[in-house]
Parts: sequence; C-alpha cells; structure tokens
Amino acid sequence: MIEKRIDELIKIINQANYDYYTLDKPTITDQEYDRYMQELMRLEEENPSLKREDSPTVRVGGQIIDAFKKVTHDVPMLSLGNVFNESEIIGFDERVKKVVPNPKYVCELKIDGLSVSLLYKDGKLVRAATRGDGVTGEDITHNAKTIKSIPLTIKQKIDIEVRGEIYMSKKSFEKLNASGENFANPRNAAAGSVRQLDSKVAASRNLDCFIYHLPDPEDYNIYTHEDALRFMKELGFVTNPNNKKVNNLKEMLDYINYWTKNRPNLPYEIDGIVIKVNDLRDQQKLGFTARNPKWATAYKFPAEEVLTKVKDIIFTVGRTGQVTPSADLEPVRVMGSVISRATLHNEDYVVSKDIRVGDVVSIKKAGDVIPEVVRVLKERRDGTEPEFKMTDICPICGEALTRNEKEAAYYCLNPYCDAKKQEKLIHFTSRKAMNIIGFGDRIIEDFYNLGYLKDYDDFYNLKDHKQKLMELEGFGEKSIDNLLDEIEKSKNNSLERLLFGISIRHVGEKTADILARNFKNIDNLMKASFEDINDIKDIGEIIAKSVTNYFNDEENINLINKLKKHNVNMSYLKEVNENETFFTNKTFVLTGSLENFTRDEAKAKIEALGGNCSGSVSKKTDVVIAGAEAGSKLKKAHDLNITVWDESTFINELSKY
Repeated sequence: MIEKRIDELIKIINQANYDYYTLDKPTITDQEYDRYMQELMRLEEENPSLKREDSPTVRVGGQIIDAFKKVTHDVPMLSLGNVFNESEIIGFDERVKKVVPNPKYVCELKIDGLSVSLLYKDGKLVRAATRGDGVTGEDITHNAKTIKSIPLTIKQKIDIEVRGEIYMSKKSFEKLNASGENFANPRNAAAGSVRQLDSKVAASRNLDCFIYHLPDPEDYNIYTHEDALRFMKELGFVTNPNNKKVNNLKEMLDYINYWTKNRPNLPYEIDGIVIKVNDLRDQQKLGFTARNPKWATAYKFPAEEVLTKVKDIIFTVGRTGQVTPSADLEPVRVMGSVISRATLHNEDYVVSKDIRVGDVVSIKKAGDVIPEVVRVLKERRDGTEPEFKMTDICPICGEALTRNEKEAAYYCLNPYCDAKKQEKLIHFTSRKAMNIIGFGDRIIEDFYNLGYLKDYDDFYNLKDHKQKLMELEGFGEKSIDNLLDEIEKSKNNSLERLLFGISIRHVGEKTADILARNFKNIDNLMKASFEDINDIKDIGEIIAKSVTNYFNDEENINLINKLKKHNVNMSYLKEVNENETFFTNKTFVLTGSLENFTRDEAKAKIEALGGNCSGSVSKKTDVVIAGAEAGSKLKKAHDLNITVWDESTFINELSKY
C-alpha cells in the first residue's frame, strides 16, 4: 500500500515537472506540488527501503562526494567555430552551399552557461558530465539531479544521450548575489554551482537546463535537427522555445538582428546565436575540421559598450601599497553585470584619456574582463568638469606617496598603513592564494578592527576566539564553524598558493608557481641566494632581489615560523611530469578565448608538463596559443615570428603525454 502511494506521488510530481518545465503549462499549484513532495519525503524517510533512485526527492540535494570522477565521452563534445559579423555569416553560408545547394538551417539562442551530457539507461538518468576538454569531462550527476528542468525519468524506457546547457536565470543570479555571494555573471555562478561537492549547494542555486543536441539521431530514425529537438521535447526534455528553422540567409540574418536587439528582454543571458544545418544527412556531407563541425557555427555578439557618467574619481590602496585611481560610475548593466566601478590604472592612463569627474564615458566589458573606460564624450561636457589631479598622499594613512621613476604607479610606503594590511589579509584568503572561502572584505575589515586579525598567522588563531566571535552580530556557531573549517583546509594547500598569498612584491601567481616548483619547499627557497633565484628561467633580477630581500627580513622569517607551528604546508604538492616534454622550460602565452579550457585550466596543463606561462609576448616567448578574438598579442607574435598554435594544435600536443 505504501509502495503504491510512493509510486503514485512520483508519477504526479514527475508529470507536474513535465507540464511546468517542458510544456510551460503548469497543471497544479505550488502549494499542491509542495504538499505532494512533503508527503513523499515523509514516506521515504519512514520506509527507506522503498526509496527509488529516480525519486524527485533527490532534487533537494544532500549527497556529498569526495572528488569529481573523470568521464570519457563516447562521442566527443566538439566546440563550434565562431563568426563575428555579417560578412563572416555570409562566408559560412557560402561554404555550406558549395556542398549543399539549398541548405535550410535551425537558429538557436546561444545560452551563456556550461555544456552538459546527460545519459539515460532504460529511461532513467544515470550520468551527467561536463564537456571538459571535449573528450574527457567530470561526473556531476549528484548536482544535475537537483535541477528540476532535467528529468530524472523520461517518457520512454530507452537508452539515450542528450546534450545541452546548464544555466542560471537572471532572477536567480540576482538573488544569489544579494545573499552575499559575489559572482561576476550568471555563467560563472552556474559553473561554480555544478562543481560543488555538496549537492545541497547546487540545489539551493535554482539552476536550469536547455537541451539542444542528440548525438545519435539515426538510432531513433531522425533525419533533421528540427525533428531531433521535437523528439527530445516529447521525451520530457526542455528545449528552447525560441529555436527557429530558417529557409535562407535573409531569414537567418533577420533572426540574428532580432535577438541582438531583444536579448535584454530574455530571463537568461545569451552571448550569441548558434546556426546549424537542419538536414542531418547534409551535416554528414559537410563533415568536420580537426576541432569544429563544418555544418554549424556560432555568431558571437560584439563586446557591449554602454554610456554612463563618472560620479567621482577615488583612490584605493592595494596590498603592495600601490594607490590606484578608480572611476565611481552611475550604475549601468553591462553583459549581465551591474557595473558601478571601473579601474583607471594609473595617473598616466587618466591624463592620456583626459577623464574627468562629471564626464559621460563609454565603458566596455568583454567576458570576465574588468570594465574599462573606452572613450570620453568630450562634446557632452558643460565646462564644469575639473581636470584630474593625482593625489600625493595616501587616502588612508595620510603619508606622502612615492613614484618610482621606472613605473607609472604611486606607492604608500608606510608599513603600518591599515589599508595595506587589510588588503594583504583579503588577498591571503583569495581564490588563487590560500582559497579560504567565506572571508569577504567586510568580515576581514571587522575582524581587523576588533583586533582578531593583524597578520596571516592570526587566521589560524581564530579558533581560540570562537566564543567571542559567535557573539558578534550576524554570526552564529554554524557560520563560525564554516570559517574555521575553511581555515583548517587551507593548511593543506601547495606551496605556490602560500608564496602568492604572503604578498612578496613582484611575485604573482605564475612566479609563485615557478619558485615553488624549482625549490620544492620553503626552507630551500629561504636559503637560496640571489644568484640561485636569478638563474631560473623567467625569473629576472627584480624578482630575485625582491624574494631575497623578503626572506632576509627577520619579521618575515618569524611569520613563516609561526605558520609552520600551525602546520601550514610548506612544500610543493603538484604532480610534475619529470620526463622531458616539448613543453619543458618553454614559455607560452595564452590569448583570446579558448572553447575547451578556462585560462587557469590551460595554464595548469602547460605547467604540469614543465612549461611556463607568461602574460606578455616577447622575444623569450616560445609559443603563443591563440583562441577566438585574439588581439594585439597575436599580432606581436607574428611580428616577432613566434610559433602560433590554435586550440586544436594545443589539444593535439597535450594528447602526446
């Protein structure tokens, strides 16, 4: 009797999800849905042996995994080639027509999320995986099951793989950031959510998924992409209602122009339009390049440029003491993010562009890049805008600033400047340094002002103040325990994170990794001479001098010893290919957007094979890896006759090791 009721409830809830997400026609109220779900959860809790693997109660999360398992895709998840303007769209159409005389296309909105492969056995979801490098991804099944628009059971008991895009709606993104998170855009938020070990986190983020590709359509007697989309929708998958079959180039361009203008009205972010040849037999005739299908392309929207007003130019103090001017802007939405601040870099930058308080300026933000002021609309001035003047004193401590003759930057040299100390503590906890999750700027500022945090080792003393911290407004035992757990986990970081985190001047993320890889542990580095450090490839005299000066300072030695007493790891833990590879001791520069890797993932693969990554092209550069929208670095590589790889060549070279 109980088992029968559980089956009934699952059928009701699954049908309600299908009606709501797939058909967009809800048939029961939210209150009814919640009541059925609560009843099902109660029955399963009372009768755990009757809980089914495809029960919709798995959507509330709760499964925690130790690590993400690797998944090899049976059919590679290829990336698409890009086109950026009308002439390139016409060129794509002309190339298709050389093989297919009268092609029909399907145009789809390019959802700004992350690709996912869903595998069903006998109609039940058994695996969800990310694209990864196209051949190997990561198993995210525990998180995918929490996404209500991904069916746990489909309408037919068949074996099938479908592919789509997991995304976060604008509304969910705004709600998430309002709760205290700080994601740059919905894509980053979605990607961060599906890579959580605890599925409760993903469940709380209210993710969604559109399905857009059937890898093996012939298995189901399907011969057009349009029919594949219809078939997947009938099975219970959510396909985008704005997909459209177009019969010619004009209809294609009309579709692109319409959504270029109307994309702000969508409830989710898109970054382009995907164009696919509709007939699957025509797709086979067109075939593939080494990295892309010839029968599809992605039109990418141009970087968005918007106008706003400079309310003020303020000065901030960084962890090194560098004082930087920033434009305080009237808030404006750019590419999914609300922007109210833009960096102005340094005095020379502001003077060269003649940026003034009160100016109307054009700002641009491409992808995740920090927004920048592109130009000043000087014709909009009314004559009251004052000329910019760089401050000559620290805005926090009031000490006189110093400008190095060889640099454009001004520095506060006061070692006791509160702003410098707080910025160093904030940097120490940052993602690429010690990655201590939960410490926002405000928390560190509060703990600093209360005397609990003054130097890096104080993070590891916070456990001794737990009771007092719990008494602070906005904190409870659970939130403090979470912070202390993150602090404890940071003790196991590899050495390069610590070296980056302690703010040695001129030692960035890449340099920290080179030093850690060469010296293996902190003691070897502290004993190293100027010559030992200077002899390392990509470490010049300035860095070598800065590192030796740092470790010749008794206060810094004492700090390292304090961290040692807290059992903070002082050794390099990354796996390095000790055998000679093509990458060994070569310097690589990454430019443009890669389809199959984030910038950090590409750097990690290069460094694991013994290579180094640099941010600028010079005569010392061995290879430039150029993705989409590569700019001045690619041009400089050609000018210097440096080897240039596209992404497919990079993947091919990686596959050799």
